[in-house]
Amino acid sequence: MAIEIEHKFLLANDDWRKYVHHSTVYRQGYLSSQANTSIRVRISDEHAWLNIKSAIIGTHRHEYEYEIPSADADEIISNLCRKPLIEKTRHWVFDDGNLWEIDEFAGANQGLLVAEIELPEIGMAFRKPAWLGVEVTDDLRYYNNNLVAHPYSQWRDEV
Repeated sequence: MAIEIEHKFLLANDDWRKYVHHSTVYRQGYLSSQANTSIRVRISDEHAWLNIKSAIIGTHRHEYEYEIPSADADEIISNLCRKPLIEKTRHWVFDDGNLWEIDEFAGANQGLLVAEIELPEIGMAFRKPAWLGVEVTDDLRYYNNNLVAHPYSQWRDEV
């Protein structure tokens, strides 16, 4: 069984930018987002994936991902996915032996920055870099499938 173990954080400042290893632009859409699962299609560069994830809030959940043809992904996103799409640039940052994925959102979620760390086991300790802000792992608003229904542009003034 595939289990994803991750923590989500906001960013305290832009100091992380000087440590970016590389970046990739993503476009993704959700076919379904139910109380217990989400199904999405994601495209980056020449690759595309179908992803099925349990919609459990917290540090771990089931996740399955399969590469699919890019042309199929384009059609699915254009014709079947809910709007707005999730548009973001993912930056990979290494810090103290840990890989951080920092998503810089565009489109309807412009201005939102979220850092994630995936861990190999539940409860594993990790060092938090000085540029990391408050943890939002348990805050439903920061999950991509919720950003489709409630884009950051509609609620950012409440934060």
